[in-house]
Amino acid sequence: MYATPSQNEMTRAMLGRDASYDGVFFTAVKTTGIFCRPSCPGKKPHAKNVEYFPTAREALLAGYRPCKRCRPMDTNGRPPEWVERLLAEVERKPTRRWRDRDLRAMAIDPARARRYFNEHYGMTFQAYSRSRRMGVALAQIREGGPLMKVAMEHGYQSNSGFRDAFEKVFGQPPGKSQMVDHIVATIIESPIGSLLLGATDKALCLLEFSDRRALETQVATLRRRFDNSIVPGTNKWTEQAVDELTQYFEGKLKRFRVPIVYPGTPFQQTVWDRLRQIPYGETISYARLAKDVGQPNAQRAVGTANGKNRLAIIIPCHRVVNKDGKLGGYGGGLWRKQFLLDLERGMGKNGLF
Repeated sequence: MYATPSQNEMTRAMLGRDASYDGVFFTAVKTTGIFCRPSCPGKKPHAKNVEYFPTAREALLAGYRPCKRCRPMDTNGRPPEWVERLLAEVERKPTRRWRDRDLRAMAIDPARARRYFNEHYGMTFQAYSRSRRMGVALAQIREGGPLMKVAMEHGYQSNSGFRDAFEKVFGQPPGKSQMVDHIVATIIESPIGSLLLGATDKALCLLEFSDRRALETQVATLRRRFDNSIVPGTNKWTEQAVDELTQYFEGKLKRFRVPIVYPGTPFQQTVWDRLRQIPYGETISYARLAKDVGQPNAQRAVGTANGKNRLAIIIPCHRVVNKDGKLGGYGGGLWRKQFLLDLERGMGKNGLF
């Protein structure tokens, strides 16, 4: 993990309304109880009255409420400008081999890029661009591109070097590219923070909060269950999921139609199947869930299965609460669980968000 910016760096960014730090940290004002983006246009407080948080979730848990002016919870589907610019460059020339000097030439601090990509994509920027290169190479080889030409276009001086890099990512040599399956993964912004989506060529298989502590474990389980590599990219299923999530957060969609696949243990799959039957806007208790899956004394076990659900929101584990009506647990954070329940009950516009 990479360290967060120093306090002096964060103070300078806040006072300078530096939008390039939006999403990297949040500022919270002790005297008002409000937290903001670094770029907030509001009057800047005295530095001694400011606390800094790496995520909006931590600011919320500390008791701060989001600023109504800069709306730190409302990401509008867009990462910071400098990240958008960098991603656009990667897509413009995905075969490019990036160096720190290339980032500096774009006025982007390599350390900041590493921090942001590691936090939001689960990999450094260099790892992201390398995986993107390999994904493009796989497509070119499948379309009949000569191996040596593809290797040269991707910056490799020999077939052997390219073959080693390709096999490290996909687990198969380039010559067996038609046998290579993989999961494409992309990250989007939402009203409740960044979401990581993953899909095979058959269905969506991952929808997780990018700041979830268990994300690394979830991704490792995904690789093991599918025996596939994960590379940056999109396909028709991630695109359909993005469209449906947009409608969901606008209160226009109550049932997801994107095909999903969620391998697990027989017990986990039984629990996840039952979760999908909970109607929009309704909740059931952990006790009821355990009874419904034929294990009335296994409330803790069904709670664990909920926590290992890799398709948040779509498999609605947020609709399971304690018997007394209290929220209970949620891997994405209780504030997100409350947000989703309020949204489905038609309370989102009147509540905190």
